[in-house]
Amino acid sequence: MHTLTEKTRDDLSPKEIKELLVNGNKRFVEGKMADRNLLEQVKITSKGQFPHTVVLGCIDSRATSEQIFDQGIGDIFNTRIAGNVIDEDVLGSLEFSCKIAGAKLLLVLGHTHCGAVTAACNDVRIGHVTSLLNKIQPAVNKVRPLVTDITTTESINLVVEENISYSIFEIRERSAILKEMEEKGEIKIVGGIYDIETGIVKFLS
Repeated sequence: MHTLTEKTRDDLSPKEIKELLVNGNKRFVEGKMADRNLLEQVKITSKGQFPHTVVLGCIDSRATSEQIFDQGIGDIFNTRIAGNVIDEDVLGSLEFSCKIAGAKLLLVLGHTHCGAVTAACNDVRIGHVTSLLNKIQPAVNKVRPLVTDITTTESINLVVEENISYSIFEIRERSAILKEMEEKGEIKIVGGIYDIETGIVKFLS
């Protein structure tokens, strides 16, 4: 697999980039990862980077973007925060990745059995964790009336999906830059859920 150049990245559409991730995840799940010389990619990207995607993901150690999408060094920007929530610094990182650095796909990636979402569903309150979990509460509040117990695994995974949708809403609502870029077709904002048991990513849009 070749390291991205500015031209090869810019020649790709957001739709084609999403297909790169879909196919990469398929290779990951099938155990047929592409053959890469990562040290060579380190040397090449030392002269510049041209990632095609920025992933807003959770800090979970099991949900590492380059591995689950079988991508190389220099292919993906990673913005990671527990529960893949939105704040000003996250928005700034996403805007930098797309507007300044040229990424064309913005993926909000949640995952099953998310510890942050589980904590929000259980109304955990401790230190600075409290303010972070408050950002997940809109998703909890939307799912709560639809289930008998918000703390079951099924309910938590429903909140995970709703939380992804809410983060996408927040990006479009709070970032005029990213909203305009998407409206012009320069980028595409999508959501996905990584299943920590199967390795499969289900795209939501």
